[in-house]
Parts: sequence; structure tokens; C-alpha cells
Amino acid sequence: MSSNPRNVDVVVVGAGLAGLTAADELTRAGYTVIVLEGRDRIGGRVRDAEIAGVAVDAGATWVAPHHTALRELASRLDCQLVPQFNDGKGVISFGGSRKVEGLFAMAPWTVLDITRIMNALQALADKLPVSEPWKHPDAVSLDSVSLGEWAAVSNWALKNTGRFLTMFSLVHWGAPPEAVSLFNALRYIRNIGGVDVMLKVEGGDQQDRLLGTTHGLTRKFAATIGAEINLNSPVVRIETTGDRALVQTVRGAFEARYVIVSASPAHRATIEFSPPLPEQHYGLSRSWKLGALSKAFVAYDHPFWRDEGLSGSAVTDNGVGFLTFDVSPAPDGPGILMVFCDGRAFDGKDPSERRQLVLNQLEHLYGERAKQVIDYTDFAWGNDVFAAGGPNPAVEPKGWTNFGPFLKEPVGLVHWAGTETADEFSGTMNGAILSGRRAAHDVKIRLGL
Repeated sequence: MSSNPRNVDVVVVGAGLAGLTAADELTRAGYTVIVLEGRDRIGGRVRDAEIAGVAVDAGATWVAPHHTALRELASRLDCQLVPQFNDGKGVISFGGSRKVEGLFAMAPWTVLDITRIMNALQALADKLPVSEPWKHPDAVSLDSVSLGEWAAVSNWALKNTGRFLTMFSLVHWGAPPEAVSLFNALRYIRNIGGVDVMLKVEGGDQQDRLLGTTHGLTRKFAATIGAEINLNSPVVRIETTGDRALVQTVRGAFEARYVIVSASPAHRATIEFSPPLPEQHYGLSRSWKLGALSKAFVAYDHPFWRDEGLSGSAVTDNGVGFLTFDVSPAPDGPGILMVFCDGRAFDGKDPSERRQLVLNQLEHLYGERAKQVIDYTDFAWGNDVFAAGGPNPAVEPKGWTNFGPFLKEPVGLVHWAGTETADEFSGTMNGAILSGRRAAHDVKIRLGL
């Protein structure tokens, strides 16, 4: 053991919602806890940015009606929820042809085919167990093909259905359907509440936002926790000797009875473990890589699209920015469009190129008035210097059935949290909170022995 390490009951690695929740649960139970965060900020995949003097969500954004854990936390911290603006008509552009009214502007046969494919996905997802889905009797076969291959080859999806599925896959996993296991898609659909929930605003995953930003809630949460939070303290090594764990950072060492690691599975590999983890955990880290999904924000003096009866919601397969939402703070301005960008074509460009690509896309979707920009900002998640990627793992075929069982199974004194480890609402802020509660509960039981 290192000389004179700080001694606590539990070390929590990561100050995102999962880690903060675990620390909160443990300190409320009377245990001493230190939270170690490698970034210079709390929040993990929750972060904010500023545009035209308005704070916006550069990371995780929405609160669904069934996200009860997140809603409870918002209520506890007196954080107000506001509905996602969705009044008016949507815009869709496939193959360079712009139409108004969203999916209903598509040809009837395309709408029918999209409905057929999404219903087939839902039917398969309904058969999966919420917990331990790899035990399903068809898990291996479902995990042996990609979502794209299943749709195009096995189900003869139309070309425009494939385009829709690409956008669906990009926004949820940051990767095209050809790179995502069918089983991964099904498991996500099952645990998040269904295809309909994933696609809807009212009554769905995009129903509400936090007034201000989700990072504002996270900051308030961190301020209420009785644990010490150390920023700029990336963990480099966790060494277990007997009944104690030594956690080493670039700034010092901490000794604990247990450790909770809330980093994503992909980023667990940045930590050296002694003794080494079972070899499958290293395969998990390699196969559970995060996708590439970035965000841009464009501000105008007011939300001009509302003048034209448009909601600010648009989808397109033409360009790097494939999905937009209206996140304006008020009807009189500024008007702000949030643009989801395909990281594969976005992150590698310099900031001025990224800006021009996004503005060109908005001009196509919203016309000449989209040129009258007063401010722009973006965040390329694939370029994050500490823990790149987002929002969710793009698990390739065979990744789930090979490595899924190792997502949350403790190894000695080390427990795992993080939204990926949640049985329900995995990939959401609600799932992160639930995973922190579960890890803290398990550790409390062991501390009480």
C-alpha cells in the first residue's frame, strides 16, 4: 500500500449522475465517501454550453414522463421542468427533397414500410427479459446480425426506410445501423419503454427539459452531497490487497473498503487494476465503445420558424446535421435550434467548417431566414479530451452475448455503476441514477456485514 493514503469507506470513481447518486446514498447512510473525477467539471455526459447568453444542454437533455428517479431528484432540488416545444409542423428532407409535416409527408408506401419495420422491432424487443437479456433463447442469433442487415436483407426494407433507420440509429447509438447489433437495439428498445416512446415528444423520451440545463441540476445535486468531490483527479490504478482497495490518482492515493466505478465500460480500460480484472472485462471495454454523436446550436433574434407554423423539429439524410429541435427560451427570442450531428462527418472538421456545414443544412431545411444567425456554438463529443464519445455504446454484433454478463457483476471490492449497467432506462439520465442507487445498495449491504 502507498504511504499515508486518505482513508474512507468508499471511493466513487466518476462525478456523473451515477457516481453522485451512489455517493449521496452512501453518505446519507452515514458512510465516508470521496468522489474522484478526472475532468475539470462534474456531470460526465451531462454538460452545458452557452449561446446568445443562454445556457443550453450540450449533452444529455430530456426527461420522459416515466423517468421517475430523475423527476424525484428535480423536485428535491427545486428544479423546474418545461415542455419541449413541439407546436406546428415538422420538416423532412430525404434525398434532397424538402417537405413539411414530418413522416406524413412521405409516400404512403414508405410510411407503411417504416411502420412495418418498427413494429417488427417492437415485437422482437417485447420478448426480451429486462434483466439478463442474454439468457433469452434466441439471444445468440439476434446478436449475430446488425440492425441494418436485419432490416435490409432479412426484412427487405425500402430505401427510404433504411434512411429513416439510419437517423434512428445515429441519434440513439451514435452509429449507423450497420454498426449496431440487432440485439443491442432490441435490448435498448425493451429497457427504455418501446419504439413509440423513443420517437415521441409528448408522452415520449423528448417530452420535457429542465429549466436552465441538466448540468444546472447536476451542480445543485453535487452541492448537497456530503462527500468530498475531487476534480482533475483521474484514477490511474486500483489495487486490492486483502479487504482494502488502494485507489491511485495523478494527485494522490485513497484507501477504501469498497470502490464504485461509474465510468462507461469503454473508459474502464483507462484504469489499471491489480490484480487484473477477469479477462472478459477487457473484452467488454473494447466491444462497448461509445458512438459518435455531437451537437450544434444556432441562435437567431427570434424563433422565426414559428412564424411559419413550424415546430423547429426536422429530420434529414442530407448532410451532417440530421435532426433539429427548437430549444428557444422564450417566444420573443432568442430563437435557438439544437442540431444533432453525425460525429463521423462532423468531429474531424475544424470549428469554422463545422459551423458552415450546419448553417448550410439549416438553410436547406428552414430557408433564407436561417442565414440570419446571431450566434453559434457546438460540442464535438468525439473530440472530448478526457472521455470521448456518446451518447450510448454502439455495441456491434456478438458483443452483448459475449460480454453483457460482465457489465455490472462486482469484481472483488470493485462495484460498477453508470447508465449502461441499468436494467431499466439504460442510456438515460434516469438509468444513471438508478444504477447509482443499485451500486450503493449493494455496497451498503457489504459494509454492514
